[in-house]
Amino acid sequence: MTGASASSARKVVGLGFLPDEARHGFLIDIPRGGGASELVCISEYRGNELDHLGARAVVAPSPNDPSLRVVIDRARWLALAPAFWEEANRRLRANGLPVARFQKNSVKPVPVHPSLGKELCILCWAVEDASPDDIPNALHNWEALAPEERWWLYTMTVATTGQAMQKGVGWRKALRAAIADNPFVKGDGLSPKARRELLGHSQLSLSL
Repeated sequence: MTGASASSARKVVGLGFLPDEARHGFLIDIPRGGGASELVCISEYRGNELDHLGARAVVAPSPNDPSLRVVIDRARWLALAPAFWEEANRRLRANGLPVARFQKNSVKPVPVHPSLGKELCILCWAVEDASPDDIPNALHNWEALAPEERWWLYTMTVATTGQAMQKGVGWRKALRAAIADNPFVKGDGLSPKARRELLGHSQLSLSL
């Protein structure tokens, strides 16, 4: 079987989530209403928790649910999600996987590939308490990071301040300073390509 045929035969739901292969995944709960203050939730699941991921109706997790990673208001979500979706779809397409259309409202929660879920959490954590005016700057800084850098930031953050309500402390505070508050200056530092070469990985990687 060719690589293209193998990719097309893989079952994919949501944003790159592979239910028959995954050991880990994320779930985005998007409320059906249109209020700017309504909350979008992102949860992380492993093992048996992955069964029927995304099949339930939209019910926001409890704020104290240990699997809950992000709670962000709809206004901030809509300011960042389309850019994230575009980046995610570019990576999925490069890996021969189907893309997913961004929806402002979703009938069911959206399962997300674990690598992409980590990167989304980093972006959301950076802007969850930042001014909406800082979100374009945060997107520039987030886009300038290689995926491997985002994964490392996620690993460090989730180890100590990974619960949704642990806002504004430790690594969560540092992420806001580094990504949302830090001015983006085009051309400063190593390019993502140069950093990827140092890391020895491809930015198109979607490894589980």
